[in-house]
Amino acid sequence: MFPPDSIALRHYLGRGPKDRTISDARHSVLLTDIIEHSGLTGGCCELSGRSVLIATSRQLFAALAMIELDGVARRMLLCPPDLDWERLQALVEQAGIDTIVTDQPLSGYCAERCSVLGIDLPERRAAGRTVDHATEWLMLTSGTSGLPKIVRHTLDGLAGAIIAEGPARHSDAIWATFYDIRRYGGLQILLRAVIGGGSMVLSEPGETIAAHVARLRAGGVSHISGTPSHWRKLLMSGTAANFSPRYIRLSGEIADQAVLDGLAQAFPHASIGHAYASTEAGVGFSVDDGREGFPAHLIGRNRDGVEMKVVEGSLRIRSKRTARAYVGADALPLADAEGFVDTGDIVELRGDRYHFVGRRGGIINIGGLKVHPEEVEAVINRHACVQMSRARSRRSPITGAIVVADVVLTGGTDEKRHETIRAEILSRCKDGLAAWKVPAVIRFVERLEVTAAGKLARTDA
Repeated sequence: MFPPDSIALRHYLGRGPKDRTISDARHSVLLTDIIEHSGLTGGCCELSGRSVLIATSRQLFAALAMIELDGVARRMLLCPPDLDWERLQALVEQAGIDTIVTDQPLSGYCAERCSVLGIDLPERRAAGRTVDHATEWLMLTSGTSGLPKIVRHTLDGLAGAIIAEGPARHSDAIWATFYDIRRYGGLQILLRAVIGGGSMVLSEPGETIAAHVARLRAGGVSHISGTPSHWRKLLMSGTAANFSPRYIRLSGEIADQAVLDGLAQAFPHASIGHAYASTEAGVGFSVDDGREGFPAHLIGRNRDGVEMKVVEGSLRIRSKRTARAYVGADALPLADAEGFVDTGDIVELRGDRYHFVGRRGGIINIGGLKVHPEEVEAVINRHACVQMSRARSRRSPITGAIVVADVVLTGGTDEKRHETIRAEILSRCKDGLAAWKVPAVIRFVERLEVTAAGKLARTDA
């Protein structure tokens, strides 16, 4: 019997319009086709109670496997495409994986230890699968160093914010996201499409922004999400004029006023919101008033089962949407004794609104004084000629470090304008920041690297 406190993703496939699809650049699949057909190939396809790693080159195949296996497998570990396969053995052991679903050649330890199944389009008649498990959804944190942590969710927790909104709000939506759906932000959008009765257009690895936007426009995408860095790159690309979504969502990084204003100008008819969410804490809240930060009254309130507090500047969240635990024999507790997850995101109360100032682990130390790179970037990004920026540290024999700002300018600004813009940026920084936070060096660069998770790559020299 299906556990009464859980849901299975496949139960939502028959809801909404019959022609809703999930598609990438190569194929489009009717969601109703997944109900009675399977894309799994080779080996034993009896997966009831199994612990499955989903490691595919295409997001479409990953989505098909998730939908087919939820409620059947005991647990699913979603493997993002940028994962170093040399780390796979350790993750397989930590998660107790016994089956791997992949469209790639697999050999060595994992192939010897696990059953291996292929995945393709759902064309074969599915054997009757018993949906009797509250499948655990395992995801990897997006840390840039060391082995990523494995975080355990349940589908009812992952979908808590979506269910709280109700399906009617976005029932006719065609969703897209710049995220990969095997990361928390992207998975949220896949769940919104499937549960909310909509369709989804997936991104393609290596696709140019112009080509991606052309597909989004051709696919009729109405609702789309991404990090602020994703959106800054889109605004820089010059393709925004050919795209007109109704709803734009930002998450994953601090949404400063500059990017919110830039999107409002580029997409005047769109509703623009930014959400706070993380792999561990789940979805905390969303803000739709066009302003950076969030209202102070959200702290201390229980909203749809979400409660937040601030301890020593760090935002903490307790809710049914948070992950259940880290996975592994030596895993540390995910929440404190009261059930709050320490997000590590530092906030500051200014008037009636909290503002994000940066990550606790990303602080630059200038002679014993703290600088959050994000608060420097927020000031720089307000300049009309700045598209995006990155503040970082550089070693100094005097103070130990100095702040250096790498800045991408809009348009084709020539060298004669560089000194003027540099002086204007420094003036703004001196007016808006403490003296030790003002960049000692401002470099104009053509581009800034964005990680596979869609976040600004932060490396110090």
